[in-house]
Amino acid sequence: MTPVVKNLLMINIVFFVGAYALGTAGIDLDKILAVYYFDSPHFRLWQIVSYMFMHGGIWHIVFNMFALVSFGPIVEQTLGSKRFLSFYFICGLGAIALQMLVQAFEAHAITGHILNPDINIFTIDLDATYLKYGQAAGLKLYGIYNAPMVGASGAVFGILAAFGMLYPNLEMMVMPIPMPIKAKILIPIYVVLEVVLGIGQFSGDSVAHFAHIGGALIGFIVIKLWGYRSTGNFF
Repeated sequence: MTPVVKNLLMINIVFFVGAYALGTAGIDLDKILAVYYFDSPHFRLWQIVSYMFMHGGIWHIVFNMFALVSFGPIVEQTLGSKRFLSFYFICGLGAIALQMLVQAFEAHAITGHILNPDINIFTIDLDATYLKYGQAAGLKLYGIYNAPMVGASGAVFGILAAFGMLYPNLEMMVMPIPMPIKAKILIPIYVVLEVVLGIGQFSGDSVAHFAHIGGALIGFIVIKLWGYRSTGNFF
């Protein structure tokens, strides 16, 4: 395991265990370290970084860290540790930027404002929100202003995009598919699925799909700007 990946893994585990331990004592770290919509009264500037180390449950962190240790070392060996660390945070920032852009569009579509004068009723009085905007739109606004986002998924999707660009022909086994699939096929399918789920906004789906898309998009752009290309080989 490469140095940056190892340290990111340990930091994420420490944050997860710490959040759980403090949660049992009645202290909710999500209110401090998870990231809220920029117009929410709960938003703090440091959250755009700290949210990358918070997770919503055991399976959330397990899947993110599994992807990090599976794909991260290969990308880190290619970029170098310092540049890989920068890449990781750039993708995480790109992820939250796209997620907030989508939220701003949704809030504007309902209220006509991005910075809303009715912010207090979104966060304090749900019944008043329903009365003014209707139940469906009110729930959407309440979610935008009160539901935080957590997880390393955006940064991890950036790593996946980099992996697919640098080693497109590297074959992977994905359960339960009984045959190897090349990265240049598997990873675009995964990103397209996120687009479909994000646009569809299916009931009960609380995943920030546009953050995943934002991480992958920024990862793609950064690898292009930095001039990295696939060699067709991996050593």
